[in-house]
Amino acid sequence: MTTSRFARLPQGEPITVVVEVSRSALPVLELHGPIETARIEAALDSIATRHPGAASWTAALESQGRAQHTLRLTDSTEPQQTEFPLGALADLLTRGGSGSLMTRRLAATPLQRELLADADAHPDPGRQVEQAAWDWHGPLDVAQFTAAWRSVFARESVLRTAFDDQAELGLVVHEQTEPEVVHLPHGSAEWHSLVEADRRRGVDPRRPAPLRITLLGGGPANPTSTQPTRVLLTYHHALLDSWSVRLLVREFYRAYLAGGELPGGERRPDMADYVAWLDAQDSSAAEDFFTSADTGVFVPVPPLFTDTGSRSEGRSRLRLTEEETARLGNWAAVWGGSESTALQAVWALLLYRASRAEGPSQVCFATTAAGRSILFEGVQRTPGALAGPLPQSVLVDPGATVPQLIANLRDRCLDQAAYEWVSAGQIHAWTQQPPPSADTLLTFEAPPRVLTELEAELVAYGIEVEPLQTLGVRTAFPLTLIAHHDGDGRLILTASYDQVRLPEITELLAHAALLLRELPRDSARPTTVGEALTLLSGLGTGPAVGPVQVELEETGVLPAVLRRPHHKDAGPVGLLQAPGVSRVFYDQLARAYEGPEELLLLGPVPVGGTQADAAARAVYAALDSRARSGGPMAVAGFSGDGVAACAIARLAAVGGHRPLAIVLGATDARPDDLARMLASAVGRRH
Repeated sequence: MTTSRFARLPQGEPITVVVEVSRSALPVLELHGPIETARIEAALDSIATRHPGAASWTAALESQGRAQHTLRLTDSTEPQQTEFPLGALADLLTRGGSGSLMTRRLAATPLQRELLADADAHPDPGRQVEQAAWDWHGPLDVAQFTAAWRSVFARESVLRTAFDDQAELGLVVHEQTEPEVVHLPHGSAEWHSLVEADRRRGVDPRRPAPLRITLLGGGPANPTSTQPTRVLLTYHHALLDSWSVRLLVREFYRAYLAGGELPGGERRPDMADYVAWLDAQDSSAAEDFFTSADTGVFVPVPPLFTDTGSRSEGRSRLRLTEEETARLGNWAAVWGGSESTALQAVWALLLYRASRAEGPSQVCFATTAAGRSILFEGVQRTPGALAGPLPQSVLVDPGATVPQLIANLRDRCLDQAAYEWVSAGQIHAWTQQPPPSADTLLTFEAPPRVLTELEAELVAYGIEVEPLQTLGVRTAFPLTLIAHHDGDGRLILTASYDQVRLPEITELLAHAALLLRELPRDSARPTTVGEALTLLSGLGTGPAVGPVQVELEETGVLPAVLRRPHHKDAGPVGLLQAPGVSRVFYDQLARAYEGPEELLLLGPVPVGGTQADAAARAVYAALDSRARSGGPMAVAGFSGDGVAACAIARLAAVGGHRPLAIVLGATDARPDDLARMLASAVGRRH
């Protein structure tokens, strides 16, 4: 038995897994750190359950004590038919070094599959990522704040859920997941820059914890400062919707007031119950409804905001006053509608005008169905991805009245309410028509519920909280418009769109504001569609909206050099940047690193999906450019990056290198301890 430098590490150190990858030899994993053989066996059992192809592999475990094991894998099939999921096993073994490995698997809903497919099809990590925020006035105990979110994560299974990449896409619910709570002191970041940077970072739906929490400020009350603490929530649409986030914030308040711990067990019903309910539904009535829509012989308005392919996102916001918002609601109610249907009517008018249509024409757009009007008991208390887009098609006739337009849209929405569980992809499959021409999405969020009891308890502690505010989302639609109310009851419209569309969107929002303000001024008689369009006649139509082409920027992985090599034969070690770990942490690790290798910091790689392979190849290309031919190379990451590290190592082995994939067990260890662990892992082959 050889002497390992890991012997110097205390037994409380995190577990490290070192994977040897070769083109010809079978894979070998070396495990260092305090891990029991029972945990290794449990991890192998979990892999066999989650990855059926892994059952053909046999594992032989050699133990040199509690802190050092070698795991050799052999494939019983001839020739080898499957590739063992080394990275998934490394991630399981390094998950904190303790705790349960138990997981359960759920089927993904049609809506979830479609949202994930859209996110995977685009390189922007902020695709299908939504944000919301609120202000917190008064003292804030950061430790209690974090503990409260930890308690919510323990109670809500959806917060411990991630997608897997099996042949049949599914969801894996983990028994334990640690929330990511980022705390930044006041003055350390500009708010709008922080929000944008956090959105661009994205949320990986193949890692548990689809919700990230960022605090700007916080701490004991400061009588000399009136600056509130700002709380930012960033989450992925394929696992959570905005309704869910409001439920979770409510639970967080309860936990915070209880000292950071929620009483009771897991919430039921949850997404597992919803999936079971969904499987039991007969879709024949829904199919009849969506395929029997009669659009008549009227000319359809063509799509206006086709996807430009741009990765640059723009956001714009407009706000009505309290008086204007109240007047809009009263006007809509007079004609049997609501603020939501009034906004849909105005949007239909604007799309009709922007297309320069003449005469009666069919206008198409999509609206977000909250998914909470269905006959599933407890649906309004169930967090998950239930809200999704449904197509709307309405006749805009200059000779008809605006109240008639509102009534048609109201009736359509009421008829659809029973089928909010249906996805846009299912509707497309039923209708057997070309892709829907709707290229804009309207989302109308319900007014914030009054949390009278919870707010009163918070006030007793000197705390006042403002309602959660939506900050926008980049969806599959070139233009998404979200309407919601602020704490004073004012209606706010937030548009997310391709930046290259800025002039067109700015004009469209200005026209929307004018109609929302002016149409309600005369509720004594029904305004005709033609008269409503006349209100905009003096504003000009500008150039016709149509396709726009942009040149995509080149994307590549530019490694940040943390440490130069000590000699030319020392191969590079690429560090995959973990979510929530700062550059300062990696700089400290590099300064403490004792090996001769060059240390490079590389951007994060998705766990799976269509972007994962391209990202892994880009990272390998960056490492290959800095390694000598056939020389050593290592890829290292924290627990959760094992799949990516092994994928890159396999590419390196095919390229003729001698690679190692190294998975470090935890990010809460000190940088100098992790540097010593990394040097020990890399140095094992010398």
